[in-house]
Amino acid sequence: MNPARRHAFRTLALVCTLGLVAACAPRATVRPEVETRQELPLAVTPPLEPPPPPRPITLLAGGDVTLGAHYEEWVDGLRSKSQSGPGVDGWGFSEVKPLFAGADLVVVNLECPFTTRGAPIPKNFNFRARPSTVQVLVDAGVRAVTLANNHLMDYGPDGVADTLATLDAAGIAHFGAGRTLAEARKPAIVEVGGLKIAFLGYLILGAAHPEPAVVWATETSAGVAGHPSDWTVVEKMVREDVTAARKEADLVIPFFHWGREGSKGPDAYQVALAKAAVESGAAAVLGAHPHVLHGMERMGQVPVFYSLGNFVFGGNWNPRDKDSVLVKARFDRSGYLGSELFPLKTDRYPERPIQPYPLAGADAQAVLQRLRNASAIFATPLSELAPAAPAAPVSAAAPPGS
Repeated sequence: MNPARRHAFRTLALVCTLGLVAACAPRATVRPEVETRQELPLAVTPPLEPPPPPRPITLLAGGDVTLGAHYEEWVDGLRSKSQSGPGVDGWGFSEVKPLFAGADLVVVNLECPFTTRGAPIPKNFNFRARPSTVQVLVDAGVRAVTLANNHLMDYGPDGVADTLATLDAAGIAHFGAGRTLAEARKPAIVEVGGLKIAFLGYLILGAAHPEPAVVWATETSAGVAGHPSDWTVVEKMVREDVTAARKEADLVIPFFHWGREGSKGPDAYQVALAKAAVESGAAAVLGAHPHVLHGMERMGQVPVFYSLGNFVFGGNWNPRDKDSVLVKARFDRSGYLGSELFPLKTDRYPERPIQPYPLAGADAQAVLQRLRNASAIFATPLSELAPAAPAAPVSAAAPPGS
């Protein structure tokens, strides 16, 4: 091999060797710059505040309320004369509404269906109100109503269905009536001030009364809870329902529609039913139907208000007996704490019918004395009925220098 070719071959071999060495050498890894981010502190969720403990609550209870019949007739007449405003729209409650101040819950006996449908069932008197009239209750602050009375079925099952739907839409709790007996016996549970109050309603008028049996619900038909004549059937319901409701609520309050219209006091079966409710765990017992006041007693620590009389009752233009009362009762989880009684007159017919108003002075004392007299038949009359103790005499200051 000539020298020139030998030199070229060596040069080529050297280049290949160097290339092979470079290829096999470990490569330096070039890492991109890592962006340094400032770590945000973890958000610390504050511990949940425990719910406030239940506080004492105030319940205001009134008697019979019928917003149909003469009530709508009167208010419609005012509007036809171009009268308007809150005083007309809330006619029935306008003078007593200030007494609602401070009450956590207002409950009354709603003695008419809200409906424009149905046919009147055969009976002495049939009441109903337009569904729009429910706004009267809303504006007054009524939050719960018993429907267990002898007028809820005045326009049949359509009237019942419309009433339930109207009250539901208005946000007013209702109890004592339904599409079946099971629904009618179901409690309305209202929570206020951290306490759950269960309301139950029953209609029982004794053995002799003019109401048709269709008023009462059955397993398959609409109506109200209770029984047409046998109070022992109602007693069984009361014991079962109050006991069951005590498992769901802190307080249970049954509202009975019972007794005889115009009577002076409760019948023996009413006292027995009140006792059954108390023994089963009721915190108070409310009553209506006679359209007059009855006495008030305590069974142990539980108050029993047998009849609260008429309240905003449009079923009668000019009741002969105009005395009424509102009860403002206080409760805590342990039960009844006490109450305040507000004597009323139901109206000033003919100038201002169906518009109860509060009494003061001698007029108020006359109603309270009537309640004292009616309660004297009980072993333990309601203590709030006791007359106020006379003020201690103030001794005259001795003259100077004596």
